[in-house]
Parts: sequence; structure tokens; C-alpha cells
Amino acid sequence: MKLWKRVVGAIKDKNSIVVVYVSGRNSFRNSDLEAAIIKATSHDEYHIDKRNVRVVFSWIRASPVSLGPIIWALSRRMEKTRSWVVAIKGLMLMHGVFHCNVPVVRMIQRLPFDLSTFSDGHSKPSKSWGFNSIIREYFAFLDQKAAISFEQDNGKNNSREGDEQLLRLQKWQSLLDLLLQIKPRAENMKVRLILEAMDCVIIEIFDVYGIICSEIAKVSLRIYSISKHEAPLALKVLKKATKQGEELSLFFEFCKEYGVQNACEFPTVTRIPEQDLEELKSIINGVSVSDKGLMNNNECFMEMATVLEEDTKGSLKTIITDKWVVFDEENISSNEQQYGLCNEIKTVAAGGDAAEDVPTNSYLISF
Repeated sequence: MKLWKRVVGAIKDKNSIVVVYVSGRNSFRNSDLEAAIIKATSHDEYHIDKRNVRVVFSWIRASPVSLGPIIWALSRRMEKTRSWVVAIKGLMLMHGVFHCNVPVVRMIQRLPFDLSTFSDGHSKPSKSWGFNSIIREYFAFLDQKAAISFEQDNGKNNSREGDEQLLRLQKWQSLLDLLLQIKPRAENMKVRLILEAMDCVIIEIFDVYGIICSEIAKVSLRIYSISKHEAPLALKVLKKATKQGEELSLFFEFCKEYGVQNACEFPTVTRIPEQDLEELKSIINGVSVSDKGLMNNNECFMEMATVLEEDTKGSLKTIITDKWVVFDEENISSNEQQYGLCNEIKTVAAGGDAAEDVPTNSYLISF
């Protein structure tokens, strides 16, 4: 970022904070909270204000009522910006909000702002097209994540059997498709913020793929006793899982080569044997199969789910620890400076011990 751009961005952020405090508080606004959001989504691409990221998450955990003002302030910030730096920080902040362990967050049906046609207004199209693309893709994923989470948490049919289970599984697979679309496509995108965003995406891919493998394992337990009209959908799901396994391997390799830290922490993707797909086709055609086929199929899916579950409890958890949540800029280690935000989003949003206390004079706490 050129010096003049940094200066202009800093002036814009400072002016926005001044306006916030001049406007004062009302029943739906809190100046301190809005200022924290502005600082957390500043124009500086070399610095991430992790302290204010923590403040936002702490507010949500301390008082669910604060979610409304936070969403309002963040939406207002996103709708006005034409800076890819502000936009990507806003999306990462919103991503962290979804990981806050608070029930009210799951009531967000769609993203309250629209970045589907985002275009950076501070650079030439030849230099900004890659940033525009990743912001649009990141937005599309988060928007769909909100919709799916809301639907599954508030759906009338809570059954885990039959078509309902397979349809739910298809939706998770569609969410994984959107995640795999998020990637830097231009050489000038090898900057800290993009690598931080991709670290967040990689962790989310692991979470979503773990859910998919767990659900497929459940389906496999009854796959030879399902009704004939369910079998085509089950086959479609398994074929999709096979295809996504191949796409995941390519995606991880791409991210490793690009320099995304968390891409190195993922296990080799387990593929579904072609024999199991052929056996399911035989079921659809009314041809009986041996119990051996059932066991092979079940073992394959259970292995995928077990590996992912163990890795979630193992390597990823070793990354997401308190050591990533350090806010004294002079004492942050080189690794924390480069790769700390996405892990902090997961840790602090989930209510880790490193959370910062919310100011006691906040009107949100008094509710």
C-alpha cells in the first residue's frame, strides 16, 4: 500500500470515529461499540486491530442484545466502503460472529449487507479484480452459511432419517462447493490480509467437511435398508462426496503452494471406493448385494469421520490456543503477527479464556 493511501485511509477511519461520537448514543446505538467495529475494519492492510475484534465478540457473549447494534454498525460500514481491505476485514469479523457460542447468532437468516457485486474503488481493475473476486466469493459463502444454519436450527422437521437427512447433507455439500470457490487468483494477492482470510476459510472447510463425513457415515449404516426411492439421492450424495474429495485435495495443494499456513494442517482426504458406488447402483436396480459390501462402505465413511474428528481434537486445536490471542503489539511473536487472526476469531468468538472484559459502563450490559 502506498504511503498516501495509508494516510488517506487513516484519516477516513479517524473521521468516521469522530462522527460516531458526535452522533451520540440512542436506544440502538453505542458509540464505543461502533468505534470498535471501525477500528477492527480499518483501511490499514498491514495491521489488524485484534484488540477491537475481541471487544466485539466479548460484547456479543456478554449480552446477546448487543448483536443488533453490532450487525447494524457493521452493515453500515460494509455498505459504504469501496475498499477491499475494509471489506475483507468486515467479512472476517462477520465470520467470527457466526462462531460466537451464543444462540441468538443462529437467528441470522442472511447477511445483512450485500457484497455480491463489490468492486474496489481505489485501484485499477487490472490490479483489483482478484480482490473483488475473493470478496464476492467469501460473501456468497457466509450468506449461504447463515441461511443453512438458520434453516437447520429452526426447521420444523428434526428427523435425521430418510430424504430429510440426505437433503440436509446435500446442503452441506453445496456449502463446501462455495468454500472451494474462495481462493486468491492473482499474484498481487499474496498479502497478509488475504492469507489471514484463507486461513479462516481452510478452518471452515475442515469443519464443514467433518460434518459431511459424519453424516455420510450415518447414512452408510442404513444404506442397504433404505427405500428404493431414496437410493438415487443417496447415490448422488456419494458421487458428490467422491468428487469433492478430489477437489479438496487440489484445493489444499493450491493453498499450500500459495503460502496459506493452515493448509498444511489437514490430513489426506479419504476417497470413497468405486466398488461401493457400484454396489449402490445394484441396489437401485433391484440386485441384492452381500453384507461385505455394506461393511466396506460403512468402514470407509466411518474412517473419514474418525480421522476428521481426531484431527479436530488434535492438530487444529493445537493451533487455536491462547498463545494466538496476544494484543500487546510489542510482544507479538512473528508467527502470531502473520497468522493469528483466524485462530483468534475461532477461539475468542467461541468464548475462550482470553476474551477481553466488556466495559461495565456499556448500556448493552445494563439490559
